[in-house]
Amino acid sequence: MRDNVERWLIHDSLSFEFVKNPENSFHVLVKHAGEAGVPVEIFEPVKQPGILVVGSKVVMKNNQISRYLGFSPEEKERFEKKVGDYCYSLQAIHKMIEEDGKQKIGVYAVLDDRVDINQQTLFEAVDRVSQMHEKTARFLLKTF
Repeated sequence: MRDNVERWLIHDSLSFEFVKNPENSFHVLVKHAGEAGVPVEIFEPVKQPGILVVGSKVVMKNNQISRYLGFSPEEKERFEKKVGDYCYSLQAIHKMIEEDGKQKIGVYAVLDDRVDINQQTLFEAVDRVSQMHEKTARFLLKTF
């Protein structure tokens, strides 16, 4: 699967780099992808061979992070549920992540039918994730 993804990205003239992550068979970071030109990650989890995950991380603004860190556990839970409900409405799998001292919301699309994983479905997923990234970022600005 790694070879196919690499070939498809090169064919589409997208610059990318491989990321070392022991949880994944391979992990690629495309710096500017999709309609919005956001960083997109493409990887195959070691525990789920044949599954291709396409995702992007929305970085919360500094003032949002400060506010979030000041929340009580109950307030954090309510906020995370609100984000989860919004991501569900976008048909996105989401994950709250703390990385590099920043709070992030990962939005993901999963391609799990090996027969249907091809260049077209990958780039459709990249475009969808790019849109989900932008919508989630706007949602955070409006509601948080």
